Amino acid sequence: MSSYVGVVVSDPELHSQFTQVELRTLKSKFNSNKKLLDRFAVGDLPPVLAKLNAFSGTFDADEIKSVLDKSYPDADQEVDFETFLRAFLSVQARGVEKSGGSKGSSSFLKTSTTTVHHAINEAEKASYVSHVNSYLRDDPFLKSYLPIDPATNAFFDLVKDGVLLCKLINLAVPGTIDERAINTKKILNPWERNENLTLGLNSAKAIGCTVVNIGTQDIAEGRPYLVLGLISQIIKIQMLADLNFKKTPSLFQLVDDTQDAEELMGLAPEKVLLKWMNFHLKKAGYEKQVTNFSSDVKDGEAYAYLLNALAPEHSTHGTLETKDPTERAKKVLEQAEKMDCKRYLSPKDIVDGSANLNLAFVAQIFQHRNGLTDDSSKSTSFAEMMTDDVETSREERCFRLWINSLGTATYVNNVFEDLRNGWVLLEVLDKVSPGSVNWKHANKPPIKMPFKKVENCNEVIKIGKELRFSLVNVAGNDIVQGNKKLLLAFLWQLMRYTMLQLLKNLRSHSQGKEITDADILNWANRKVKRVGRTSQADSFRDKNLSSGIFFLELLTAVEPRVVNWSLVTSGETEEDKKLNATYIISVARKLGCSIFLLPEDIIEVNPKMMLILAASIMYWSLQQQSDTESNVSEDAADEGDANSVTGEISNLSLDEASESSPSGQDQELVTKADEDDVDDGNNKDA
Repeated sequence: MSSYVGVVVSDPELHSQFTQVELRTLKSKFNSNKKLLDRFAVGDLPPVLAKLNAFSGTFDADEIKSVLDKSYPDADQEVDFETFLRAFLSVQARGVEKSGGSKGSSSFLKTSTTTVHHAINEAEKASYVSHVNSYLRDDPFLKSYLPIDPATNAFFDLVKDGVLLCKLINLAVPGTIDERAINTKKILNPWERNENLTLGLNSAKAIGCTVVNIGTQDIAEGRPYLVLGLISQIIKIQMLADLNFKKTPSLFQLVDDTQDAEELMGLAPEKVLLKWMNFHLKKAGYEKQVTNFSSDVKDGEAYAYLLNALAPEHSTHGTLETKDPTERAKKVLEQAEKMDCKRYLSPKDIVDGSANLNLAFVAQIFQHRNGLTDDSSKSTSFAEMMTDDVETSREERCFRLWINSLGTATYVNNVFEDLRNGWVLLEVLDKVSPGSVNWKHANKPPIKMPFKKVENCNEVIKIGKELRFSLVNVAGNDIVQGNKKLLLAFLWQLMRYTMLQLLKNLRSHSQGKEITDADILNWANRKVKRVGRTSQADSFRDKNLSSGIFFLELLTAVEPRVVNWSLVTSGETEEDKKLNATYIISVARKLGCSIFLLPEDIIEVNPKMMLILAASIMYWSLQQQSDTESNVSEDAADEGDANSVTGEISNLSLDEASESSPSGQDQELVTKADEDDVDDGNNKDA
C-alpha cells in the first residue's frame, strides 16, 4: 500500500486555508476545466466558480464577476491553480459577509469544518489536553508521552501518528477499534501512520462524528483547528454517552406521559442534558429557563442552584450572594470539585460563555450525580415503549451513522423520529443521486401541518421508485406514521444503491452491465482464490462467514500486508468468532473502508451487512487499481487484466456470476428481503 501524498501548494499561507479534501476537489475542478478550455483565463472563472457546490444558490456568474473584477481586472490573464484558489477564497469571503458573519469555529455543538476562520480557542485546547492527560495517563503506549503541556504544541504533534485519535475513540465508545489493528511502534513509517489515521477517521465516522472535509493528511500535518474540531466531537460523544434511556432509565422522570417520552427519545443528547438541568433547576426554585450552554449560564446563578440541589451537603448560600460573576464562577467550580468533578474549565470560561466547555462541565456533573431516583414502576412502564428487537436497533444505528457520514445539513439523532417529516430523506437522496430532488416541491422544517410532511414523504417514495427500489404498496404516510420496518427497508435499499453507484462510477470507462449483488460475491470469491486461499462463500447468507476467515482472506488478497495472521483465531468458538469479527472491522477501516456494521453482524451473518462489507472492500480495491492504472505503461497494462479495473469488472459476466451462486440467492437479497419487509410492515401497526 502506497502512502498518501496530498495536493501541494507552494504558498504555505494559501495552503493553510484549505483541507486536503478541499484541495483535491478544487484541483480536480481546475484540471477538468483546463482540459475543456484551450486557455483558462480570468474571464472563464465566474461561470466555473458559480457551478461549485460551495456557491450554488448563493452567487450567480455575474455576481462572482463583480467580486473578481476588483482583484483581477485583466480578464485575459491566464489562471494557474493558485490563482484559482485565491479567486475561490475571494468569493467565499464575500459569501461570509453576505450571510452576516463568520462560518468558523470548532465546536461540540456545531460539528462542521470550515476554511474561513482558523483561530483556535486556547481554553478549549487546554481543556482537551487535560482530558487526555486524565483519561489516558495509564495507557501502556501513551503514558510515556503524558502529561502534555497545554502551553506547547505537543498535543498537535502527538495526534499526527493516529494512535491518540484511536485511543480517544475507544474511550468514547469502548470496543469501536480493535487495538490489535493499531500500529504502535515508537517510529512509524508513512504507510503505518497513514493506516492509523485512516482507521481513526473511519472509526470516528462510525461513532457519529462529522468528518466531512477532513483527510488523513490534514491530521498528519497537525492542523490545529481541524484537530480540535475532531477531538471535540469525540470527547462530546464520551461525555454524553449516558444521556439515553438504555444506559440511564431514570431519565423517564423528566417526562409525565408517553407522548413526552417519545419526544424526549428523539432529542439530541445535549438537548436531553438541558432538559435534565431545567428539571432540577425548577425543583430548586430557579425561575429562568436555560436554553443554551453559553449566555444562559455565564452569570453562574444556574450552576449555583443546580449544585445546591444535587449536592446539598456542599451547598452554601455564599455562592448566590456573591455579586461578582467571576467570583461566583470560582465558588461554583470549588463546589463541583467537592463532588469529584475534574476542573476542565476556568471561572473565565464560565463568564465568557464558552459553549463547548460549559456543555462538558454540565455533562460531567450529570455523570457524577444526576439526582434522579430509581422509580422502577415508572421506568418499566415507559420502557415498554422501547421494545425494538436487537436487530432493529442495530440497523437503526447503522443507517443513522451512515446518513450522518454523508455530510447532510441535518444531523440525525434518531432515525425513527428525525426522518418522519421526509426532509432528511430528501437531503440524502440529493446526496446519493444529485439532481433527483425537485426542491420546489419540498417543505422545509419546521413543519407544523401533517399534510406537508406527507408531501415530502410522497416525493421520497416517488424518487425511490424512479431509482427502481422495491416499494410495493408503500406510501409517504407510512414514513410519517413511523412504520419502522418500511423505513429500514427503504434505507437499506438506499445504502445498497449508493454502494453500487460508487462501483459503477469506477467502471465508467469500461463496457458492461450494472453491478449486481452476485457480481460482488463472485469478485470476492475470485479474489480469494487467485491468491491461493481456500475459503469460498456460497452466498452472503453462508453461515461459514461467521468465522470471519473468508473476509480476512479477502482483505489479505486486496492488500497482503494489512492482516497480521498471528492474531487470527480459527473462528470455531463464539469467543474466537468475536475476536475475528472485531479485527475484520478495524482492518477494513484501516485499509480505507467506510463501514458501520458491528461484530455481531458478522457473527450472526447478517446478509445485508455482509454484502456492504464485501462491496466496500471491492470498492477500495478497484479504487487503488484505478489510481495505479494512470501510472502504468500501456505494455504493462496489456500483460493481463489482473491489474485492471476494466479486467476485474468485465470478467464478472452474468453467466460467471450465476456459476458461483447457482441458487441466485444473493441476486434476490434486496428485492425479496425488502418485499417481505414491506408486506410485514403493511400488516403491522406503526
